[in-house]
Amino acid sequence: MKITFLGTGTSQGVPVIGCQCEVCRSLDYRDKRLRVSVFLEIGDKNLVIDTGPDFRQQMLRERINRLDAILLTHSHKDHIAGLDDVRAFNFLQKEGMPIYGMPKTLEQVRKEFYYAFEGEKYPGTPELQLHEIDQAKFSINGISIIPLPVMHLRMPVLGFRIGDFSYITDANFIPEETFEKLKDTRVLVLNALQKDTHVSHFTLEQAIVQAERIGAEQTYFTHISHKMGLHQQVSKELPPSMALAHDGLTVSL
Repeated sequence: MKITFLGTGTSQGVPVIGCQCEVCRSLDYRDKRLRVSVFLEIGDKNLVIDTGPDFRQQMLRERINRLDAILLTHSHKDHIAGLDDVRAFNFLQKEGMPIYGMPKTLEQVRKEFYYAFEGEKYPGTPELQLHEIDQAKFSINGISIIPLPVMHLRMPVLGFRIGDFSYITDANFIPEETFEKLKDTRVLVLNALQKDTHVSHFTLEQAIVQAERIGAEQTYFTHISHKMGLHQQVSKELPPSMALAHDGLTVSL
């Protein structure tokens, strides 16, 4: 499996208009974060987790010309806003795009992209094939996927485990049953928004505590706000088995 971080930021992570903080002024490419998303190459199959507003830019940057399915963690705009650009893959592949998500997530997709589901669709609208999932294990083209339920304040969110890789974003609470599903994870991706307390995201300190409990060989932090600080400086503060992810980072497993 090859893992490529398409985006490691949040709407608070990209340079903010008028902001003069050190991150927004940084010339280090690792401080330039598009909205959070990850691309997985598993054998000859390609999957993406979340399609935020930067989806098109991310696909072009990584020269991705085939996509077999999309997994959605939840329905917040910074995780689904780019779905309209699936139409390019519809055109290239001559087929609809399978989209997997919880019922409430897909309900929001139907609302926000209503034109893709009308009886008489306008030519060229995206072809989205919605598949409801819950907390049960499922498969896509023979790839076994284990949902990882977490909480984003009061909002249920799904992470996903594929083999030895586990991915969790937008969480501030991990239930005991999910910790069980995370056992023996080798590569973990976990959200760490900033150092200061936040109502619905793990802080860096909280994320480190969660990562230590999970005990993966390597943990990468994602969904990083510009308030976190400079990549180079924060990296020096982390345990040896943990690192800040950055856009374009690739990991083989």
